[in-house]
Amino acid sequence: MAVAVIGVGRMGHHHARIYSTLPQAKLVAVVDAQDARCREVAAKFHCQPCRDVNQLLAEHPDVQAVSVAVPTVHHVAAATPLRQRGIACLIEKPLAPNHDLARQLVELARRHGATLQVGHTERFNPAFRALAAGNLTPRYLETSRVSPMTFRSLDVGVVMDMMIHDLDLVLSLVRLPVAKVDAVGVAVLGKHEDVANARLTFENGCVANLSASRMAMQVQRMMRLYCEDAYAMVDFQTKSGRIIRGADHRVELKDIRRAVAAGEDLTQRDYKQMVKVQPLTIELPAGHDDALTAEISGFLQSVRDGVKPVVSGEAGAAAVDVAERIVASLQSHTWTGWDPATLVAGE
Repeated sequence: MAVAVIGVGRMGHHHARIYSTLPQAKLVAVVDAQDARCREVAAKFHCQPCRDVNQLLAEHPDVQAVSVAVPTVHHVAAATPLRQRGIACLIEKPLAPNHDLARQLVELARRHGATLQVGHTERFNPAFRALAAGNLTPRYLETSRVSPMTFRSLDVGVVMDMMIHDLDLVLSLVRLPVAKVDAVGVAVLGKHEDVANARLTFENGCVANLSASRMAMQVQRMMRLYCEDAYAMVDFQTKSGRIIRGADHRVELKDIRRAVAAGEDLTQRDYKQMVKVQPLTIELPAGHDDALTAEISGFLQSVRDGVKPVVSGEAGAAAVDVAERIVASLQSHTWTGWDPATLVAGE
């Protein structure tokens, strides 16, 4: 399958590298406005450098699938001529800078019958796949995604930059509309929030508490699920997780409930010895042990087979919609006693 990459910065470079190694793909071109960078990557992966999308389409009319890894504000401009020709697109997250533009890309894909996948790579993390395979019904979720400042993506806040990963994951697990959003955030380096916390309440009463920071001193990417019959934890960074199922503790729970009802003293019992913790069964398919390779391979398979991708355009648009609601909520939050804007001013 003839493929290309538009935008060969940090993420686009990885897309080009992976395409060049996959037997089901032939990387024919890379596109970037920075000529020197474009030529460097093209030479490295043995393909043609193109200055823009028009040149790509003129010289490679047989291209079938394209990764779009330009800055988010340029997603619509880069992807529209591709969509109009029915070319499949894998667009890096977030799908668009706002929900209206995201829906525009989804509608273009529908109208021209072209595959649209969004680059929410964490969906392909083996640990999350193991969690999702458990078919758990969450009642309460917690996510934490923090890292030191990289000084990238400062044109958007931490909600669109980092939290949106977890928004996509949470929405894919709950699969219901968000009824209420409450959020708070602080801008430290510029006009956009660098630290944020959001509380989502879904139509069925499920609650998700999401935290994100790009001002931390360490990297942490965690999710915890609390269900009526289970508890599960996933560490996305180490690709590991564990689960505790109520079905494994029926005898112990019955005995404890009886003891509590009888007023017995339970302080001498060792809680940790009573709980059976099982590791999540995590499979690492040969050659697809990193999430981005699995994502790109899944994209190519969707194009080849004509099936809906794992992370559809609709899913990407839904994540952008909730992210916008979170940003609106934190911007309307009222602070008393101090003004967070003084941090931006350096006071």
